Amino acid sequence: MAAPRGLLALFAVAAAATAAATGVDALGVNWGTMSARRLPPKVMARLLTDNGFTKVKIFDADERTMKGLAGTSIETMIAVPNDMLAAVADYDRARRWVRDNVTKYTFDGGVNIKFVAVGNEPFLRAYNGSFDHVTVPALRNIQRALDEAGHGAAVKATVPVNADVYDSPASNPVPSAGRFRSDVARVMADMVRFLNRSGAPLTVNIYPFLSLYGNDDFPLDYAFFDGGAGAPVVDGRAVYTNVFDANFDTLVSALKRVGLGHLPVMIGEVGWPTDGDRHATAALAERFYAGLLQRLAARRGTPLRPGARIEAYLFGLVDEDAKSVAPGNFERHWGIFTFDGRPKFPLDLRGDGRPAMPVPARGVEYLPRRWCVLNPISIAGDGRLADNVAYACSRADCTALGYGCSCGALDPRGNASYAFNAYYQAQGQVESACDFQGLAVVVDEDASQGACNFSVQLVGSGAPVATAVTTMAAVLVPLFLVLL
Repeated sequence: MAAPRGLLALFAVAAAATAAATGVDALGVNWGTMSARRLPPKVMARLLTDNGFTKVKIFDADERTMKGLAGTSIETMIAVPNDMLAAVADYDRARRWVRDNVTKYTFDGGVNIKFVAVGNEPFLRAYNGSFDHVTVPALRNIQRALDEAGHGAAVKATVPVNADVYDSPASNPVPSAGRFRSDVARVMADMVRFLNRSGAPLTVNIYPFLSLYGNDDFPLDYAFFDGGAGAPVVDGRAVYTNVFDANFDTLVSALKRVGLGHLPVMIGEVGWPTDGDRHATAALAERFYAGLLQRLAARRGTPLRPGARIEAYLFGLVDEDAKSVAPGNFERHWGIFTFDGRPKFPLDLRGDGRPAMPVPARGVEYLPRRWCVLNPISIAGDGRLADNVAYACSRADCTALGYGCSCGALDPRGNASYAFNAYYQAQGQVESACDFQGLAVVVDEDASQGACNFSVQLVGSGAPVATAVTTMAAVLVPLFLVLL
């Protein structure tokens, strides 16, 4: 006799809980909220617990997200956004921030806050030094405020940095030659010395995918952990067969140069996207995570830190369709789950070599099953079409239409339909969002084509962020002018 569907779902959740008890104990995940329409925070929190995640990193201290995490006991890293660093460089402002975002949630049944991220990659080259002079004062003030409020023993302030804050010289490009980037060397030295005194780890974001992206000479297999790379990088007695280990140990060497080679290092972000680039696929993401999770579970460490327990936060939990695409169209596809909480591929969360599909989100509410598509009676070559598609893609997510992406094989009419539907769904299916000067029509038959999914969006509110999609629109306009 077959078990009822509800009972099967409970079995799946129980299996995930068992996995959590025996799995990768140092594993967390990033929960980003830059989406046109979002799953409710309580649904997201349950998605975390159903899949055995005991640690989460968020990018602010938004009250809705914090209420979702309340009562879960999930260890949480909250954040002071970059645009507030200058403010909390003033101690009174830092004290108020801690009161409003840490003390407020410190009660029985509240949020289990373990870290405060002071900024996010504030020394990124692209910021041109905008936060170089305020980050360390902000860090000191937040930790002092935590200490004075009685939280300092349990809650530590850290700064997640991008891996571009360190490198090796071109004349000796090996991990043992690692040093902090010259323009931030002094501030990085000051920062890590403070972290050492306060008992906090340094947090670094490492993305092997980005080593591959845009670099045709980078060996594909070197981005993974399965030994498929060709000639390894030999650095004295150390042998490197993957870029993650080489990157991590370059940082360890940089720390050694300032006398802190022992400082704990936590991975704030690591992951692989599944769309938006020819190397951003579910198959490659599955391969990447298979190797990463097994290594974390086995505590293999790296050549300079063999056997080390490395705490890591996967990036990210769900896709975010309102993220800026300035770094690349893949930015909206980092999730191990789709925007609506459906798992993309099996994950070895137990670290036992037996990947399984994660548990999907429960209690998801969708808008009605309706799609906005190009009107079949529209005439090929209509001069209005390219402008309307560009308009839709400047206000919704069309990144799947790129070369080598999941919807890259659509014909011109399919491209237009995808763009119109993306906008219609992002706008909550309001009637006026499917007009486009009479070029579009609403249908109740699924418009998806092959591997290209035409989504139906979620019920609920969206992220209060401006979607930076001018790059994608600029790409699509010439595409449609040529193809239509």
